[in-house]
Amino acid sequence: MTLDYPIEKRAYQFALRIVKAYKYLVKQQSEFVLSKQMLRSGTSIGAMMREAKFAQSRADFVNKTSIALKEANETLYWIELLHDGEYIDDKTFESIHNEANEITSILASIVKTTKVNTEKYDNSESNFLNS
Repeated sequence: MTLDYPIEKRAYQFALRIVKAYKYLVKQQSEFVLSKQMLRSGTSIGAMMREAKFAQSRADFVNKTSIALKEANETLYWIELLHDGEYIDDKTFESIHNEANEITSILASIVKTTKVNTEKYDNSESNFLNS
């Protein structure tokens, strides 16, 4: 396994934490519904970043990264719900919630920066063609 970008590696490590949390919630807490939702969205973040790595265009990259961002935000929701529903203790919640928040912030920054850079590139290309 080769992970070229720090966010890809971080999303992969986060997905592993989510898988372990899911196993715990199912076996120890007998919680199946919310934890399954958390598993789906939490592991999807890294999968979408893996897809973004081979995007066909900047727009495709932004689209896939935006989906990863949405999945990260959804994961935050499920983690909060599991905590407030008393399935996850405070210490575990703080740790996994902080990581999900950081990943969300990084992805939001990537999307924003790529959009700005794409607009600059498109505008400079347009100016060149109109010269």
